[in-house]
Amino acid sequence: MRTRLFAISCLATAVLSATTARAQNKYFQNWPENADPHSVGDRVALHFLSSPHMTPIVYPEVCAWHGALKYAEATANTALESELQNRYTALLNPQFASLIPDREHVDYEIFGVVPLQISIETKDHAAQLAGLRFADRQWEHPTPDGLSGETRFWIDDMYMLTILQLEAYRATNDRKYLDRDANEMVAYLRKLQQPNGLFYHAPDVPFFWGRGDGWVAVGMTEMLLSLPGDHPQRAEILAGYRKMMAELIKNQNPDGMWRQLIDHPEAWEETSSTGMFTFALIEGVRHGWLDEETYGPAARKGWIALAGFVDQNADVTNVCAGTNKQNSLEYYLARPRRTGDFHGQAPVLWAARALLEK
Repeated sequence: MRTRLFAISCLATAVLSATTARAQNKYFQNWPENADPHSVGDRVALHFLSSPHMTPIVYPEVCAWHGALKYAEATANTALESELQNRYTALLNPQFASLIPDREHVDYEIFGVVPLQISIETKDHAAQLAGLRFADRQWEHPTPDGLSGETRFWIDDMYMLTILQLEAYRATNDRKYLDRDANEMVAYLRKLQQPNGLFYHAPDVPFFWGRGDGWVAVGMTEMLLSLPGDHPQRAEILAGYRKMMAELIKNQNPDGMWRQLIDHPEAWEETSSTGMFTFALIEGVRHGWLDEETYGPAARKGWIALAGFVDQNADVTNVCAGTNKQNSLEYYLARPRRTGDFHGQAPVLWAARALLEK
């Protein structure tokens, strides 16, 4: 394993100059040494590759895995792609079957994005079918208004639920997955977005939890990357996204970070939310959804600050522990800080990918 990881790292170094040149925006180049997105992304992706599986494999590992796959694709690191694909292939051995989740719940169904992304990269039909099993099951029992039966109106689902349907669309080009997704996203926007643009964790939990709002930011961003310009629900999703981004930059700390509770200055600085917001801002600037001069500096500060929380072991520090919803301010303020938690790896990889992809 150590030899393979070294080879992958060497290949990444070989394409460094080519990929670094891709970030044409003036705010997304000339990085401090410790914040070079290629170096940081490589370190975190390789660290993920050597990490043991969760039992079973649920959303924190899945998000980091999917983030690593997309990062490898963006940086043309075929050796890393291959090793990440092999991590999935190994699970097909009967002795590891129990690691693949089999439960009708958003935190488990999201596993389908891994084989779907692999099918996009390799054209492997078996992987596509494996991923579609999760995506189709998620809509086996729709509500009368066409939403997934797994809909629960927690803001986490604006990524957890939508990314699976989005990857199914990307893998098949079947419009039903995209339309399901857009309908779901709009329903969550209408129910949960507050007048200031941010989102309560749930209707009965009136707190702007950092990572929860981060899931929303990433979910809308991924949706906008794939929704055609003429899609009937694109305008509403884009408006919700812009409203959120405008409020987020008002709450960014001077050092570039966001806090565990976004609007509470006494809350501690938290990395997973910072990475998610930074990714959303980078893509907004890159694709012209956001004004470059207003949002480019915020995205740059966010990335530089985030990179400073990747330690010497390539572990992301100051990551909020997995969090249920609770109507208690103290509950959110007192959430434990983790180092090396899977929740922190995906946002770093998403943001690095956004800075490096064409």
